[in-house]
Amino acid sequence: MNADLGDLHAFVVVARAGGFRDAARKTDISASTLSEAVRRLEARLGMRLLHRTTRSVTPTEAGELLMARLSPALNEVEAALEVVDQLRGFPSGTLRLNVPVSAARLTLPSILPGFMEAYPSIRVEIDAEDHLIDVLASGSDAGIRYEDKLEQDMIAVPIGPRIQRFATAAAPAYLDRHGRPEHPRDLLDHACIVGRYVTGTLASPWEFARDGELLRVEPKGRLIVRVGGASDLGVDAALNGIGIVHLFEDWLKPFIESGRLEPVLSDWWQSFPGPYLYYSGARLVPPTLRAFIDYIKTTR
Repeated sequence: MNADLGDLHAFVVVARAGGFRDAARKTDISASTLSEAVRRLEARLGMRLLHRTTRSVTPTEAGELLMARLSPALNEVEAALEVVDQLRGFPSGTLRLNVPVSAARLTLPSILPGFMEAYPSIRVEIDAEDHLIDVLASGSDAGIRYEDKLEQDMIAVPIGPRIQRFATAAAPAYLDRHGRPEHPRDLLDHACIVGRYVTGTLASPWEFARDGELLRVEPKGRLIVRVGGASDLGVDAALNGIGIVHLFEDWLKPFIESGRLEPVLSDWWQSFPGPYLYYSGARLVPPTLRAFIDYIKTTR
């Protein structure tokens, strides 16, 4: 069965955007044109691909199956066209990155301004979430993750700081009231602000290391926040004296430097390798992604 490539593309962008109006804003194609393209595709296939309500547009079961197969194929088509387009000179097009909230906050702010100034014809889309997803199926060109989360068949390029640390801190007023821990085990007697991953598991134990000794502590606390999306709420709680927070050092650094948070057990803070940009080696590398890779290599 033949299907127009434009209709297939319209279906994918509408499904990704979750609506015809949002898709129109991203593609500069009118919502009515996109709607007609999807209707034409559904008529050709003889089945509904999208559930439409006044509030949302979501794929049907058939739509989900079609999306899973179409997205990588259309990404390849787009990459091939961008490779040819690069012959005109400066790379142009859209670079799509899927990154954890921590990378959006701590890694990309020092990289994106320079990159976008160096490549004014490249548009950048950032999707910040802490789900582990298939970057190709999601329509992304690449993602950012830490080494223990990388898939074996992906190409990984170091991005951002190569060594990071988790820091533990609390408001001075809290420590004045409850005492200052002198050993990681002392945290068991304190109110700790605990994180929960998007998978539902707690972000514990907290790990500490000193002189070759590694300690894991299961913290207790009345406040649990979603890692990434609600981490700022955890920091605000610590600032207001609710308890002790354990997070990326760079996330807490401004508050520690201002004196609003006081370091706790700083000689036990554990170091770990920094993040990686990762992408599939099984597809053409779009010129926009190649430009980004080349740029981050020059900034290391």
